[in-house]
Amino acid sequence: MPNDKGRRALSEPLSSQAEGVTGDLVRLMPRDLVFVMRFMGESQHRLQSPFQDFIRAELAAGGVTTNTHPMIHLFIENHATLLRDFVFSGVSLSRQFRVDEIERLTGDTTSMIRVDIWDQFKSHIETAEKQFQSQAGTLPKLLSAFEKPPGPLGSEK
Repeated sequence: MPNDKGRRALSEPLSSQAEGVTGDLVRLMPRDLVFVMRFMGESQHRLQSPFQDFIRAELAAGGVTTNTHPMIHLFIENHATLLRDFVFSGVSLSRQFRVDEIERLTGDTTSMIRVDIWDQFKSHIETAEKQFQSQAGTLPKLLSAFEKPPGPLGSEK
């Protein structure tokens, strides 16, 4: 039965390399993994709001207002978000912690952080492959834009 075979294939790990890749990533963690701060919630609004006021004032000084450009609030909000994210990223990147530092700070003597990360890597790799596989039927139509054009322009010399 084709349906049972398809269901069985989706429930099994798709990539025989998922464990190998996961192992490699965990092995590289001491060198390549860094923990960074991330500002959430009200902090985001508290930083974005002054940027919106700043952009609105700068645009008004140049003659651009909601009277002359009724949809300008979308531009203002988008650019204030970009400025906010730039600031938060800069601050976050300047305060990085390596996995061994986090283990030391949390008292993780059993390396449970690394085990949890290994499990998450493996699970997310398999989920990504399943997601790609579930959409594979639509790929030929999407990829047709990349086909070699017919006729003399598409022929190789």
